[in-house]
Amino acid sequence: MAPLLRDAAERGIRYLEGLDARSVAPAPDAIEGLARFDEPLPAGPSDPAEVLRMLDDVGSPATVAIAGGRFFGFVIGGALPVTVAANWLASAWDQNTSLWNITPGAAALEEVALSWMIELFGLPKETGGAFVTGATVANFTGLAAARHAVLARAGWDVEAQGLFG
Repeated sequence: MAPLLRDAAERGIRYLEGLDARSVAPAPDAIEGLARFDEPLPAGPSDPAEVLRMLDDVGSPATVAIAGGRFFGFVIGGALPVTVAANWLASAWDQNTSLWNITPGAAALEEVALSWMIELFGLPKETGGAFVTGATVANFTGLAAARHAVLARAGWDVEAQGLFG
């Protein structure tokens, strides 16, 4: 296992260190090369080192250099060395933070991060919050919270009366 993880780390380091020397957009031949991923379902296990090599050789050149200093297209989380390393560690932990008693360490880190965000945004200490799986769930959660607030202002208690009475 250790050689595979070291190989992944070395490949990731090479990728990040090479971002300033490449185009932000992938070259057309790199995009065409993605067809190499389209292969039949393997009949058995694949060599993990070969899978990693193919992901890097075929996938890395076909990425948009979002982690580089010249990408300004979207608001994307930064790939600073510490964030990449922490992400690798979090992936190795393989935690699901939905319940404290299942993953107390990860849940505690989420609570700290949330309290820091509340402080950074200048919100009241009693402000609640949650981390969700992505933009769709974030939008859905925001709409549900807004609906609850609007109904409460209108004198409707969703918890006691439900949505429709």
